[in-house]
Amino acid sequence: MLVGERMSHPIISIAPDMPVHDALDMFKREHIRRAPVVKEGKLIGIVSDKDLLNASPSPATSLSIWEMNYLLSKITISEVMTKKVLTVNEDTPIEEAARIMADNKIGGLPVLRDGHVVGIITETDLFKVFLEFMGAREKGVRVTALIDEKPGQLARITSAIAELGGNFIAFGQFTGEDPSNRLVTFKVTGLSKEDVKKSISQIAKEVWDVREI
Repeated sequence: MLVGERMSHPIISIAPDMPVHDALDMFKREHIRRAPVVKEGKLIGIVSDKDLLNASPSPATSLSIWEMNYLLSKITISEVMTKKVLTVNEDTPIEEAARIMADNKIGGLPVLRDGHVVGIITETDLFKVFLEFMGAREKGVRVTALIDEKPGQLARITSAIAELGGNFIAFGQFTGEDPSNRLVTFKVTGLSKEDVKKSISQIAKEVWDVREI
């Protein structure tokens, strides 16, 4: 899966000379939390709702509403935006975009094509991918088990389920307790909870959880 398949588009961009007050109104109206800053078709920054709110006077200020609005009208996006922007391309793997966001503690990445912004991939887009990856919107028997880290273990699990007539709708593997094992979580249909648990009990090192959801 690539970023271009899951990014939000068309993109809502913002001009560097837009007043912060107007940008706040636009963010609320469009229900967005961040926007790339574009000038003459080129990406020059990115601004988030936190950047805008941090630029606003504190609620504890002694300024009047008119004074606050006047000050906000003088502050533009170019003064509060992040200028060093991390970006990805449409053909960037979705997990690479997630890694960049997690490592840099950011909530979104502009997506470029030939140097132009064509979309944005956000934490919300990644949450939707995760829901789909784990089959969260489909009913079935969900299993979490610890297996030994050695060749053939995953094949044994899938074969055991298939032999009973089960159908996988989600399968993921994660870091285990130590390098000698892996944690697997999967969801299947066509089998009872008891059948699934019995089929993997001789394969898994530990079966942590089996439930119908």
